[in-house]
Amino acid sequence: MPEIFQLFTLAPVLRGLVAMMVAGTGFPLCGVMVVRLGLIPLRYMMMHGVILGGAVALAAGVPLVPAVIAVNMIMVGIMLVFSEGNMHGFTGASAATMVLSMALASTITHVCDVPAKDTLSLLWGSPFTLSVQDIGILVLLALLLVLYIIFNFQNILALFFNRETAAAMGVRVTFHYTLMVAIVALTVALAMKLLGAFLIDALLILPVQCAAAHLRLSSRGSSVKKLFAAGSAFGFIFSSAGYCTAVLADLPPGATIALLSGITYSIYIMLLHRKDKGQDRRKQS
Repeated sequence: MPEIFQLFTLAPVLRGLVAMMVAGTGFPLCGVMVVRLGLIPLRYMMMHGVILGGAVALAAGVPLVPAVIAVNMIMVGIMLVFSEGNMHGFTGASAATMVLSMALASTITHVCDVPAKDTLSLLWGSPFTLSVQDIGILVLLALLLVLYIIFNFQNILALFFNRETAAAMGVRVTFHYTLMVAIVALTVALAMKLLGAFLIDALLILPVQCAAAHLRLSSRGSSVKKLFAAGSAFGFIFSSAGYCTAVLADLPPGATIALLSGITYSIYIMLLHRKDKGQDRRKQS
């Protein structure tokens, strides 16, 4: 057994563990914004943005990460123009942006003779391949999320509650909404490049959904502050436990973390369903 745990002394494994702990704690903070603002389609749009950014970088011979970030920021701008800078019409705007990005990516790969497999491979990262610089990027991203939430919590809370009420309170609704969309886009773009699509799904949305279900089951209320805290806690548990299990059992980390997150969420769904049925029976009696 001690020999197995010596695996964590290996530099790639240790860097992966640190990255998973940081990502698991920080990404759900962004996930709360995604869920409460209805930005889940943005995650799929950013996947297409990563492919387009990768095609541009490979065709032009420029650094990959800056190209992916630049392309995704441009896509966010286009999407906000399509949706007139608000949440209404967001799904249609993101769909239109996805179509445009894939059309451009296909054209670039054909004209510049860029292998499609090279761009598609960008969707599948691995914690074992992360460098110290990559971990630094994840830490900076997590700090950005924490600082933004701390210094703008009241504005975020008002925007989550109601746009019209937030505007009446003097909140710059369009500015903060655009900024949150940009933060989500930046988080997804960077994380997908570093960790892959599997871990984005497992650490961005599911910890928040599990946190909301847990708060509902425990009857502790579902305030935004509690949702941020509980989401980060679930994300940390999923990422740390899933990664360690993957290393010790020689399993793929992304799939293991995603499996743990998915099973936990499924259990909460069943518990909520049982609770709702019990409440219905009591009301009928």
